[in-house]
Amino acid sequence: MITASLRIRLPEDAWVAEVSRSFPSATFRLLSGVRTGDRAVELGEVVAENPREVSGAIATHPSIEAHERLAVTDDRSLSKYETTETALYEFVESASLPPEFPIVVRAGWYELDFTGTRDEFDGLRAMLEDATLRYELQSLVEADETATLLTDRQRATLEAALREGYFEVPRECTLDTVAGTLGVDESTASGVLRRGQAKLVKWHLTGADGDRLD
Repeated sequence: MITASLRIRLPEDAWVAEVSRSFPSATFRLLSGVRTGDRAVELGEVVAENPREVSGAIATHPSIEAHERLAVTDDRSLSKYETTETALYEFVESASLPPEFPIVVRAGWYELDFTGTRDEFDGLRAMLEDATLRYELQSLVEADETATLLTDRQRATLEAALREGYFEVPRECTLDTVAGTLGVDESTASGVLRRGQAKLVKWHLTGADGDRLD
């Protein structure tokens, strides 16, 4: 089993590439999305010093057909929108390894996590190279399929939460504290923590031996 984190350079004309390059300090997260014909409906979050300005740039981009701002605070904005760009979904359908949500974009780069077999990962790399997409392998962990459960980032986040007392009843720290120990924002820590917990719960309920948690 392979667990990998990659950065993939977005096509220069992709709307999220254009907007993210205009706001290089902002973080864009695709929380969920679905393609419907020649359109895609997505739920996205922006974390930035000026979230309203970034959200406005998304709403007025020519590739965005409809945009609804669902919530906004001083440092983030949550929106539902419809786009004519469906290349991401075509890529996901072609890839042997579907990425895990959320999909992060910073300054024109996708940041994605993948989990699968060696053959599946080799197929993904071959597809990226055939498409002449620039990419960087951030981390790669290979283990026996029965021994791999969490990505390194999920394990580190869960360990930090456990160490800080996040799972105690009552809790001894906030999610913001966990995020601070990892040097990430609260939304990132929350997403990684949820995915790691979901994997552990699903794995445990299938009847696997509890020693696997060590």
